Amino acid sequence: MSAVPDGKKLVRSPSGLRMVPENGAFNSPFTLDEPQWVPDKECPRCMQCDTKFDFITRKHHCRRCGRCFCDKCCSQKVALPRMCFVDPVRQCAECSLISQKEVEFYDKQLKVLTAGGTFVVKVGSSEKSETMVCRLSNNHRYLFLDGNSHFEVELSRISSMQVLTEGSTPGGGTLRASGMVLQYKPPGSLDLQQLNMDTADDKRIASAWLAAMHKAAKLLYESKDQ
Repeated sequence: MSAVPDGKKLVRSPSGLRMVPENGAFNSPFTLDEPQWVPDKECPRCMQCDTKFDFITRKHHCRRCGRCFCDKCCSQKVALPRMCFVDPVRQCAECSLISQKEVEFYDKQLKVLTAGGTFVVKVGSSEKSETMVCRLSNNHRYLFLDGNSHFEVELSRISSMQVLTEGSTPGGGTLRASGMVLQYKPPGSLDLQQLNMDTADDKRIASAWLAAMHKAAKLLYESKDQ
């Protein structure tokens, strides 16, 4: 099913215009649901500066957290790709900082992940290894591993992810991502399978891919905890 193109549709919500998959089952695992807005009757004052709302001081809802603010405390319009908004939307100062960091992930790290990196891969307890290219699918829902064989890991079935590093010294030096250990449940199985990946060939590209995957993991866990 992962090879089937995912259709998109435009939907309008109180927060703005969104481009979402026609089938909700194909949502990106990085996606966040729109928050419930705090009802107007429950927020007579700005939830940041405590200014009282009136005919002159209007209330605005942050599109990311759903809380009420005055215009001064909720004036920035920032892109919010995790909620699939087509245009930048109004956000409070705290949320806008978070969203700006996520925009960098969507603009840079996702491109690295979908381009892929080359790794030496071991599955389970097997001592046999295979050199494979690992990349994130375009719908962000799978890791594709291709070598002499091919298999896929659905991100939603990953239970733990550890990025391994090397190059740290007490006197300085920089850490470099050198591998990754995944634990996941294959389709139709309740048992965890372990996947070991070590950088191969162009270690610079593979290390950049692992660093991007580390950032992706943080967003994945946020989405699961929502």
